[in-house]
Amino acid sequence: MTRKVNIINSIDWVTILLYLALVFMGWLNIYAAVFNEEHQSIFDLSQRYGKQMLWIIIAIGIAIVLFIIDRKAYPAFSFIVYGITIVMLISVLIFGKEVHGARSWFEIGNFRLQPTEFAKLATNLALAKFLSSHNFNIYKPRNLVIIGMIIILPVILIILQNDTGSSLVYIAFILVLYREGLPGIVLVLGIAIVLLFILALFVELLAIVLILQLLALLVYYILSKDIKNTSKGLLFFIGISGIFWIINELYFNIQIHYIIVFAVITSSLFYLLVAYKDRLKYVYLIISLLIFSLSFSYSVDYLYFNVLEKHQRRRINVLFGINDDIKGPGYNVHQSKIAIGSGGLYGKGYLQGTQTRYDFVPEQTTDFIFCTIGEEWGFVGTTAVVLLFIFLLIRVIYLSEQQKSKFTQIYGYGLVSILFFHFVVNIGMTIGLAPVIGIPLPFFSYGGSSLWSFTILLFIFIRLDATKGELL
Repeated sequence: MTRKVNIINSIDWVTILLYLALVFMGWLNIYAAVFNEEHQSIFDLSQRYGKQMLWIIIAIGIAIVLFIIDRKAYPAFSFIVYGITIVMLISVLIFGKEVHGARSWFEIGNFRLQPTEFAKLATNLALAKFLSSHNFNIYKPRNLVIIGMIIILPVILIILQNDTGSSLVYIAFILVLYREGLPGIVLVLGIAIVLLFILALFVELLAIVLILQLLALLVYYILSKDIKNTSKGLLFFIGISGIFWIINELYFNIQIHYIIVFAVITSSLFYLLVAYKDRLKYVYLIISLLIFSLSFSYSVDYLYFNVLEKHQRRRINVLFGINDDIKGPGYNVHQSKIAIGSGGLYGKGYLQGTQTRYDFVPEQTTDFIFCTIGEEWGFVGTTAVVLLFIFLLIRVIYLSEQQKSKFTQIYGYGLVSILFFHFVVNIGMTIGLAPVIGIPLPFFSYGGSSLWSFTILLFIFIRLDATKGELL
């Protein structure tokens, strides 16, 4: 039996008002970023701000259509939408137009469409559908494999488009899986891998070996509370590692380098097996983590120099201070920080930003739109924008927790995760706290594909939430 609900009365207008506020502020800042005195009308369709107005009107039309569609259609057609999107991602590799080195766009006349933006939506739908299936158990290996395939397939296709930055957004789905029961250790391991990658960029391999051995001892002590054997292990590690370190310093070459690493690892693991034979389950765990960590450390150089593009390596170097060339790879971020810093508390005033008016910051209507807010509206303006995003995220989380439908609940978590990743990374890019990976600020950045995909993401959830009182 189904109890009908009046959709209009059940719509969450708070979320819609937050959406409209962000979209309107984004439009105004796009106007400020590319203001042209010869085309002063904000409705001028020959300019980016005029086109953005058109995209906004279409986005509102799309939102209305989403409310007309029956709520049952969204879970029913989730896998079909996902399949169509995968076909589009494959097609763009063959028929797409290359823009800024990435083959990610379909071009029809003056109109461009980027399937990558809609792939996040499709993946969120498919993931919500699968995770909400009857008697689903996230711990079953088969289910984990399917989840991995749902997430990784679009990632691979996006990387093939040479758009590595957009593929990183899919990391956000780890938060959804964690919310659905994935062990917290997965998040810890994820953070550890990132830290290990950074460490491998700065530190010699032998030093990493020593650090990992010490961490292995720490893990053993935390698990076993055995201070006696832990102390023995520490003394052994210091002694054997010190000997090999001296040999390496005196007779360094590539062959000895690898022999030393092998000797340190094998001797250490041998000691672990002998000294801790009564606690083998802890030893095996430590050995597995140690081997994985060292293997990953060895692979960092290959990933860094053979997988990442040259411009991506430059951005990482700038972020971590390896290369601080403000006239080269660090130019965008340097100019962005100048723009935001020059805004002070209240900003220079609307349309008065010098960094903005004289085009010092490239991509200022897309990736670096936030620095326009900082320069013209100052700390007060940027704080207002950040608070609006935070309120929107909290609101969606609150609504997700109220859902009776598991599909809607999981979809809401995915929506929050995607918005959160974009919000944090985009703003982090503009202030130099995150690498420049070229992802837009939701609802703010110029572009129809970006605005429409985020609008569809959000309004599908609002539509589902509006009928959460229905008994299915």
